[in-house]
Amino acid sequence: MQFSTLIDDLAVRGWSVQRAFIPGHDSLRLAEECRRREAEGVMVPAAIGRGGSQAVHEGIRSDRILWLESGQSAASDLYLQLMDALREQLNRELYLGLEEFECHFAFYPPGAFYKTHLDRFRDDDSRSVTAVLYLNPDWQPDHGGALRLYLADGESLDVAPEAGTLVVFMAGEFPHEVLPTQVDRLSVTGWFRRRAALPLSA
Repeated sequence: MQFSTLIDDLAVRGWSVQRAFIPGHDSLRLAEECRRREAEGVMVPAAIGRGGSQAVHEGIRSDRILWLESGQSAASDLYLQLMDALREQLNRELYLGLEEFECHFAFYPPGAFYKTHLDRFRDDDSRSVTAVLYLNPDWQPDHGGALRLYLADGESLDVAPEAGTLVVFMAGEFPHEVLPTQVDRLSVTGWFRRRAALPLSA
């Protein structure tokens, strides 16, 4: 797969929207896996924060998640391999020093949302690039659930979570939110990580 347009977008403006990034049958297989995991009850309410400060705050975000790991399924393995190829090309062309990719299924039931936030923690800058793949066929405007990305020029961009669309942006630069959805909304949300900077000594 060619990533040149995506990488050019990141270099110039820090974000990219790639529609039909993966074939429809691959998106469908991932969506089926996400729904199966939700039906099995193994997805958990998403928390905010990290480490010991993690907590569930449904007034801030109300999705349920399941982290993807190698070997879970053929569909998720294929996606993880694709993201690793993208990681390698980002490193070759943008010298980002990305060491790994982590991601989870995100399931938003009707009424769910995620208020405005940044994807980089204040005390940990290892999350470098955010990548969100959407898994929702036949998405309609009245379904809501758009990703609203706040851009550097003060404008905002709304991206419908249509199946196969990949949104990639620099994790520490773009506040964003998920608007309330009216129907089930499925995605694979992930981050390319680099080694966190060591704290300065006193």
